[in-house]
Amino acid sequence: MAAPDTLYLKIDQNVVVDSHQVHLQDIASMECTNEAVLRQLKQKKIYTFQQKDTQKQKKMRIQVFSVLSIIQQIHEDYPDLEVQNLGESDFIVECKEGVTENKPLEILKTVVLCVVIFFGAAFTIMTFNNDVGVGKVFTQLYEQVIGVESDGVTEIEIFYAIGMPIGITIFYNHVGKKKVTLDPTPIQVEMRKYEQDVDTTFIENASREGNSIDVD
Repeated sequence: MAAPDTLYLKIDQNVVVDSHQVHLQDIASMECTNEAVLRQLKQKKIYTFQQKDTQKQKKMRIQVFSVLSIIQQIHEDYPDLEVQNLGESDFIVECKEGVTENKPLEILKTVVLCVVIFFGAAFTIMTFNNDVGVGKVFTQLYEQVIGVESDGVTEIEIFYAIGMPIGITIFYNHVGKKKVTLDPTPIQVEMRKYEQDVDTTFIENASREGNSIDVD
């Protein structure tokens, strides 16, 4: 009896596609002992992102997959094919169809970001050298730039008061129940890291104490 054909499958954790119709060759690197099977599987459609109106289409669409769902779809066509997963067990597919990059805008964003970082770092150094005396730094800056003595409430304090909540909102990516972007918020990222650390610690402790279930 001949040994079954083997498919080696490797998928990265984050995959970007340019079409709303996702084929297996778009997300995976594959090698198979049967070339005919490999050619067929490369053309296999595994998912279709919903077409949306032009305005919403500009936003990146994201879908999370389990590699088991991919193996299940492969076995629908080739039930006897042995699949060896060499990549991630769970992965993300991002669809950028309809998303056009505005290079001048991206350059402008980069320049603005560099300016903000530069002055932010300078402000941090100055407040540190003044024992975190923010008010004193504002007074000195106003006198040096404007040339008159500060009366306590100047344009610097006003823009600082306006910029602080805006910066916090952008950083935490959250306004009430709505997100500014589709990216996870920093709090969500830290919570997932915390959950992973808890799970890892629990597994390691159970293994050391001999309480884990394993084969004999």
